[in-house]
Amino acid sequence: MQPTRRLALLAASLAFALGAQAQSWPDKPITFIVPFAAGSATDQLARALGQAVTEQTKQSVVIDNKPGANAFIGAQAAAKAPKDGYTVLITTNTTHAANEHLFKKLPYDPVKDFAPVTLLSKGGQILVVNNDLPVRNVQELVKLAKEQPGKLSFGYGSSSSRIAGELFKQMTGTYIVGIPYRSNPPAVTDLIGGQIQFMITDMATGLPQAKAGKVRPLGVSTAKRTELAPELPTISEAGVKNYEMSFWFAAYVPEGTPAPVVARLNDILVKANKSQTVSNFYAQNGFEAITGSPEDLHRFQLAESTKRRKIIESAGIAKE
Repeated sequence: MQPTRRLALLAASLAFALGAQAQSWPDKPITFIVPFAAGSATDQLARALGQAVTEQTKQSVVIDNKPGANAFIGAQAAAKAPKDGYTVLITTNTTHAANEHLFKKLPYDPVKDFAPVTLLSKGGQILVVNNDLPVRNVQELVKLAKEQPGKLSFGYGSSSSRIAGELFKQMTGTYIVGIPYRSNPPAVTDLIGGQIQFMITDMATGLPQAKAGKVRPLGVSTAKRTELAPELPTISEAGVKNYEMSFWFAAYVPEGTPAPVVARLNDILVKANKSQTVSNFYAQNGFEAITGSPEDLHRFQLAESTKRRKIIESAGIAKE
């Protein structure tokens, strides 16, 4: 048999074996790595997805929270995981579209180290302030910040929250100090306690605290008002014209994971994303479910990376 034909048959046999393996996949528990703290929006989504995946596959899903270091820890752990599809990174634009433009050196490559699986959803953010801050709307917040340059601070526990705050500063011509946190929930805790004055955070983290009266909501970061709190204006409506900032969630596995396994995982996650459990989470937090192929996510990620690079550069954020 000629070498070329032998190689072709070998490749065909390998493809058949991988395809057969993917059909029986998964046959053991799956781990979802979340690069943010328990209680964050990403964590809540991962748990809802995990429940739906378990119902669909009869395999348990372990949620492994690895917060800290600007989500480096979780992303790096996922990149180094076995290439078998049993470790999935449930993450956001923080790790895969923003960090590369915020930091000089990453311990992972958001493109080369990961195989995209599917986009999951998009969401907006909410601007909330400490209840003792003497402002009732966005214009009053801007006025106070201009009267007291450098005296106000905003917290952020993700790149989405940080870029949203920095964009707010740039578009209002204010000098407000940014304070980093491991994730958004502890930042909200300090906001309630008065250690920081405001933040722009995801709905899942900020809206419940606002509805409970623990913080004062001033506006939402999306182009349109949210059905969850229709009385709240958009930040653009409230005086910062054309202000808009959203974020997204997606699933990735380590680069090198067999394509049939990635395809099988895509099918599982797309179905799980439409489950009642996940749909309820999205409805409760104002998220829009969006899924697609691995190729769709790859193209989307590259476009979003370019978009955030331009915002970061325009905001004058120097790489750390």
